[in-house]
Amino acid sequence: MGGAHSHSHSHGAGHDHGHAHHHGHSHAPADFGRAFAIGVVLNSAFVVVEATYGFLSGSMALVADAGHNLSDVLALMLAWGASIAAKKPPSPRFTYGFKSSTILAALANAMLLAIAIGAILFETIHRFIDPAPVQGMTMVVVAGIGIVINTATALMFMRGRKHDLNIRGAFLHMAADALVSVGVVIAGLAILHTGQVWIDPVTSLIIVAVIAWGTWGLAKDSIKLGLHAVPDTIDVEAVRAHLAGLPGVEAVHDLHIWPMSTTETALTAHLVMPAVHPGDPFLATLRDGLKSRFGIGHVTVQVEQSRECAGGGCC
Repeated sequence: MGGAHSHSHSHGAGHDHGHAHHHGHSHAPADFGRAFAIGVVLNSAFVVVEATYGFLSGSMALVADAGHNLSDVLALMLAWGASIAAKKPPSPRFTYGFKSSTILAALANAMLLAIAIGAILFETIHRFIDPAPVQGMTMVVVAGIGIVINTATALMFMRGRKHDLNIRGAFLHMAADALVSVGVVIAGLAILHTGQVWIDPVTSLIIVAVIAWGTWGLAKDSIKLGLHAVPDTIDVEAVRAHLAGLPGVEAVHDLHIWPMSTTETALTAHLVMPAVHPGDPFLATLRDGLKSRFGIGHVTVQVEQSRECAGGGCC
């Protein structure tokens, strides 16, 4: 017995209007285009300034902070590109559109960061072996500008962070940057105060540790998404229980939940419903329930009437 398929996305925008209230992320990309543009321009300019002054003033902490900010410009550009790509319509060949470009972007990001870490570490260790004079005042002023720029950028992404993992990533990156710049300011003040040059490479190492921690998280998450792991925000057993609890459903099998992008999740399942063959209203209710409770927006369900199917014999 072949089942009935309900594609919540088969009617394109059709189902978007009905329940726009929990659709915060479906129109987020458009809203944040300007935020991304401003963030990328400001931060790129700042990276150049910070790296230049870092080398001129002999401060590895500034150079490391520039590396950190560069990592965030990359993160912003990837998040931005992904939010644009995710809106591209599907084509006959790419039936999902380019939604998973967000996942590839996150992976590429992690690799670029790993390279940056290596370069900064190399230079920092060299500094420990051969200490150089550091201009503390330059550190304080330049990193101070960094605090302002990163805080401003973070605030622009503030309201989108609830709905969209992509936007939340951008927000957290910028907030972390502001904190790291605070660290550089404190280090600069300490050098001015004590004249101890070693404070600079130590700060640099701490920043590298911060970048490494972020990179590891990013790599882990993007690999999980790439392997179609169920997104962390979703409890599979809760979804299974939800489906099994629907009227007329006797069993649920072949349940698959996977990320289509960093913001959108898809689900397929087989429902054994021997007593009733559900109509469209049942499928609509099922779809709305999964959307509002679990944030799963792309649902395909196969309904089976014979119990033998549960073994997978006829599917």
